[in-house]
Amino acid sequence: MSRRLWDLSPPVDAGSPVFPGDAPFSSAWAARIGPGCPVNVSTLTLSPHTGAHADAPLHYDEAGAAIGALDLEPYLGPCRVIHALDCGPLVRWRDLEHAAAGLPPRVLVRTRRQAVVSRWDPDLSAYAPEAVERLADLGVRLIGIDSASIDPAPSKTLESHQVIRRRGLRVLENLVLDDVPEGDYELIALPLRLSGADASPVRAVLRELT
Repeated sequence: MSRRLWDLSPPVDAGSPVFPGDAPFSSAWAARIGPGCPVNVSTLTLSPHTGAHADAPLHYDEAGAAIGALDLEPYLGPCRVIHALDCGPLVRWRDLEHAAAGLPPRVLVRTRRQAVVSRWDPDLSAYAPEAVERLADLGVRLIGIDSASIDPAPSKTLESHQVIRRRGLRVLENLVLDDVPEGDYELIALPLRLSGADASPVRAVLRELT
């Protein structure tokens, strides 16, 4: 019997929100099926931070690795979804500790009852740096969240990004966790092998455990 899948990826289209100043998504036809042309071919323009995506160290570290150079192992395997609903601007350790026993190497946090997928949300919920430190202490290698950043939108210091830089964690952002019960799953969220990019879109899914 097949195992249930939860799709964590918001739709990507012209209405997809991006950080102010980032490239909006657009699509145009380079070729269309017709006389002398057997195929449709589209051209896409987008920020690699559009929709569900994985940040590379290059995004927050001038000397960091690009997304195409990263080991794929953190993006595939046992994962726990933790609900921190209505936590406010920061996910703190007190919001996570109820589900912290026996953590797998991957943790996704749901902060919203309904993810914001059709407009830019300046009031996004982010991780408190000390919560990221505690997760790293417990052996977590990847963290994710249902907002556009693990740091507050106005932040210029990106303290939580600096924690994952220092501790060697990976991150997923812009996930949709609305229909996912708190619990353990298998995560599959592989980034593209983009040789010089600071991030990559992912098709993030959770699969029911056997």
